[in-house]
Amino acid sequence: MSLQQKKEALLARIADLKSVLVAFSGGVDSTLLLTLCHDVLKDRVVAATATSALQPGHENNAALQMAQDLGVRHICIQSEILDQAEFLENSDQRCYHCKRHLFVKLRGLADDFNLAHVAHGANADDLNDYRPGFRAAEELGVVAPLLEAGLGKSEIRQLSKELNLRTWDKPAMACLATRIPYGTALTPQRLEAVNTAESVLAEHGFRACRVRCHGSIARIEVPESGLEQLLEPALRKNLVAKFRAIGFKHVALDLEGYRQGSMNRDRD
Repeated sequence: MSLQQKKEALLARIADLKSVLVAFSGGVDSTLLLTLCHDVLKDRVVAATATSALQPGHENNAALQMAQDLGVRHICIQSEILDQAEFLENSDQRCYHCKRHLFVKLRGLADDFNLAHVAHGANADDLNDYRPGFRAAEELGVVAPLLEAGLGKSEIRQLSKELNLRTWDKPAMACLATRIPYGTALTPQRLEAVNTAESVLAEHGFRACRVRCHGSIARIEVPESGLEQLLEPALRKNLVAKFRAIGFKHVALDLEGYRQGSMNRDRD
């Protein structure tokens, strides 16, 4: 199926929804979904963003600004996921517990606004990774129009570029819990440590990066194109000093470079 055919299938699916609450993170996928939902359904669309320590503050601000730019009604809700013991245990079902907690809140919000559906921005490439959150979506009837239309990440970026959405080349952003190995309890301190460390990398120009927290060890993932830059002596020493000030005793560079879902190897 061509990209144009997939886009037409997506628009038809959105029209079938009649009204929808979009789980909106401000990322590439949810921005395209929200944009097209608004184009098709107009004022029968509401965007909802859940805020917590799992998302950097600048991401929530970006979502707020994008919703304003699109002219979509936008609701921010405070997530209490960090009060949920099952989530904090950080088992390999962490994403399921998080998504179920979120989707229950969003379903209630959709009912308050008399909206027929809740939609999230899952895409076809997500099927290639371990995504227990999909089970929560299925249990609660949350739809994934981008996935249903067969759109992968590169196609979503292409459509976003055609629509002049500034998110078209935005790096992927997963919640900060994905930086912590399964079985290691999630704490505000660990989440803040990786958030601060990734902010340090961003200040040095690394747009797509992860800092994985293995106890006192910070494992840095940057794109392969950035490995040589990161090893430049002055920058390397500067980063080591800053990471130690954050609380990490050892700073390691992952020679494979950045890749999504690397922590899922711990399930093997």
